[in-house]
Amino acid sequence: MKIYIDGNYYERNDARISVFDHGLLYGDGVFEGIRIYDGKVFRLKEHIDRLYRSAKAILLDIPAARSELEAEVLDAVRINQKANGYIRLLVTRGEGLLGIDPVSCAKPTVIIIVSDIQLYPEECYGNGIEILTAASRRVSADCLDPRIKSLNYLNNIMAKIEARRAGCLEAVMLNSSGYVTECTGDNIFIVRQCELFTPAPHHGALDGITMDVVIRIAESMDMRTHLTALTRYDLYNADECFLTGTGAEIIPVVKIDGRIIGGGTPGAVTVRLMKGFRDAIRQE
Repeated sequence: MKIYIDGNYYERNDARISVFDHGLLYGDGVFEGIRIYDGKVFRLKEHIDRLYRSAKAILLDIPAARSELEAEVLDAVRINQKANGYIRLLVTRGEGLLGIDPVSCAKPTVIIIVSDIQLYPEECYGNGIEILTAASRRVSADCLDPRIKSLNYLNNIMAKIEARRAGCLEAVMLNSSGYVTECTGDNIFIVRQCELFTPAPHHGALDGITMDVVIRIAESMDMRTHLTALTRYDLYNADECFLTGTGAEIIPVVKIDGRIIGGGTPGAVTVRLMKGFRDAIRQE
């Protein structure tokens, strides 16, 4: 494995950043997770665009043009000879003093890791998974816009720990008003009367790349989609439920907080969308 750090490549055991990097000290930075399918980077432009939007929102100047960073990502994939895998692209505030003030950070740190990822066992895609509602609430959108994909994931990590301790692989998070936002690393959809519903970003959901792909696929199948407000009641009474994310792709949910969703197996709409997503990957 060759890891890119600020223009140079290092073996995994030799890859280092400063302990004074504000990404380590404070979670001060942004990132993207990107998939590789058959040697092609999936939706690279969309991921790069979102990275720059996140960086702009936190006043972080990425030290490269978008086209240059895209080229670096493609080079990292080529150098690592990875046909199918996962890219983690990070930009931190860089090395500075111990104080929280980032004025001492002279230059951002850019890191590209090309590796493998498997979030869920393969059988979960055929059988579906059980999730629960986390007690940990999502950080309010009026405190930190959820469209910023920052390095600070402690809120999500606490919810993931809750899920694991309860024997589940994932947890759904609510905002301070009790509305559904997303899961710890994935967007969440429900199906009701063959229409799709997913929480709108202003309720606390990340504006997901895979989410957007799924919405486009659904619309091409003449399914109506709604970015709206959802409650746990809506989840419990859904005909179907599934999660979307770069790592997860599309994974069915068959039980939430002990309530069986639909018939307790992946629904017909979910299965169609899973096939449509695989087709979209092949087409790109």
